[in-house]
Amino acid sequence: MKFMKLGSRADTFYTTGDVRSVSTEVSTDIVIIVEETKYLLHKFPLLSKCLYLQRLCSESSVALKASHELVIELDDFPFGIEAFEICAKFCYGIGITLSPLNIVSIRCAAEYLQMTEDVDKGNLISKLEAFLNACILRGWKDSLLTLQSTKSYPTWSEDLEITSRCIDAIASGVLSFPAKPNLSHSYSRLGKDDMTCNGAASQRHGAGGVVASQGWWGEDIAEFGIDLYWRTIVAIKSGGNVQANLMGKALQIYVSRWLPNMSKEGIIKSEDDSESIEEITVKYRFLLESIVSLLPMEKGSVSCSFILKLLKAGNILGASVSSKMELARRVGTQLEEAKVSDLLIPTLSANGTQYDVDIIMTILEQFMVQGQSPPTSPPRAKAKLRRRSRSAENFNFEFLESRRSASASHSSKLRVAKLVDGYLQEIATDPNLPLLKVIALAESVPDFARPEHDDLYRAIDTYLKSHKDLNKTERKQLCRILDCKKLFAETCMHASQNELLPLRMVVQLLFIEQARASLAGGIVTELPNNIKVLLGTQDGDSLKPLPPVRNITIVKPMAEEWSISGPTSPNSKISTLRMKLTEVEDQMDDIVVKNTNSKLKSFQSFRSIPARPKKMLSRLLSLNRIT
Repeated sequence: MKFMKLGSRADTFYTTGDVRSVSTEVSTDIVIIVEETKYLLHKFPLLSKCLYLQRLCSESSVALKASHELVIELDDFPFGIEAFEICAKFCYGIGITLSPLNIVSIRCAAEYLQMTEDVDKGNLISKLEAFLNACILRGWKDSLLTLQSTKSYPTWSEDLEITSRCIDAIASGVLSFPAKPNLSHSYSRLGKDDMTCNGAASQRHGAGGVVASQGWWGEDIAEFGIDLYWRTIVAIKSGGNVQANLMGKALQIYVSRWLPNMSKEGIIKSEDDSESIEEITVKYRFLLESIVSLLPMEKGSVSCSFILKLLKAGNILGASVSSKMELARRVGTQLEEAKVSDLLIPTLSANGTQYDVDIIMTILEQFMVQGQSPPTSPPRAKAKLRRRSRSAENFNFEFLESRRSASASHSSKLRVAKLVDGYLQEIATDPNLPLLKVIALAESVPDFARPEHDDLYRAIDTYLKSHKDLNKTERKQLCRILDCKKLFAETCMHASQNELLPLRMVVQLLFIEQARASLAGGIVTELPNNIKVLLGTQDGDSLKPLPPVRNITIVKPMAEEWSISGPTSPNSKISTLRMKLTEVEDQMDDIVVKNTNSKLKSFQSFRSIPARPKKMLSRLLSLNRIT
């Protein structure tokens, strides 16, 4: 920290009660009252350097004579008795010490008292300006401390351009030495805060390594209020010499420092906080929206988890629609990095869903828009060989880049589909979650992004258990999004015993089980075409051999654990099917019977299955027990 001393005389100020005076052989002839403190001083040294006191003394309306003393009250002096006393000591030639901690208040007080060069050569203002420009603004820590002290006198500091000069000095320090952590607070406490110092840049110890050394300035400026912080970041960004990820790191440090963790209930007010909940909410909302406006435009400059944290806070604080849409757009560009817990954004609606599903739909729409794959096959080259031109080489390079982009987009969609299924499992227990939103979420990702439907089935099963009031049509509508052929063996077995699924899906699952068992045992090598039609398979999409049994990791334990060893009792599958048959027997019309009879002859080469639905299912069960 830099210091400057002015004056050489000893300090002769003393206190008597609430009166401050100066010890001299000459009696005092002026009384100045500042914040209920009375100063007994002399006219000559004060009026020779303070133009404002000269004017007050000449105006009889504000100056009163009592005996031989002139009384002046400085009611509107806002800078404190310490700043006034330092200015008075300078007038007497008494030694004073200037530092980054008091220069702002003294500079404002000198401006108030009009201690300019027009009054006396070498006056206080000129000396303060020289110290500010030559020393303070050249040091990193000194600039930080000075800027921090301007918040006590924002209007005066702005008018005197102290604030803007400090911000420019800090931005210049970041842009000039982007990788010198020896300039930061932790290092400058050792006395090495001069921006012009020489020597190799040292790295901060601990986690972070190079990133911590490059972002050394982020922690230091995180002590500012949001107004000064916003202006400082804008000044740094305007220089264009700082990487976007370092800017994002600085923003994350600031948010973790100032934005509290919030739940659906909102902000928890501390006992020492005198502000009301409404005032605190407004303050944090302004902070959040300011941070959103500072986010770098480059993808990946901040983590997806951080953006979702801002979005969650914005929902709770009631941030503007534009801020939330901007955050949703940014999340959509890197949604594959998110976790299920990040997507659980609470909604404040009293009778609505537990989580904000609409904003997740918006994020998914943004992801699908930016994830459009470029063409993946170049035009065919001519048979005749010729020398490749530079433009052809550029075209091939661009094509390879597009292939890489397409591959990345494909893998991103696979990860996002997995993320959506996990999110559906979490929100499926919400009793207020509409069926159409579940279907819309499940269908928001393309079919190829789900090579297996085990996670999707878990979400459907959880939703059916939590919404047992769904009618048959709604259950069928929900289960249409599930592809039985993409279920693994243990999941398929669990689904075939699920009493909440529609009967047609259970029948299809039983067929698939038997078909897989036959293919795996080598009884048949390929299914007949009419069986493919019955099972809903397409050309080239016949059932594959039974995959090896794998362990299923369930993120959220279900109330009913799944068993991969089949029914616990031999009659459990029969009882389940009988109950379903009784429930929908009136819906099994002649069309189903005719369709079954028409496929009977060719299917007998595969498995002997009776035509009647009840006998067919019982036969399947008996075959299952045999195999």
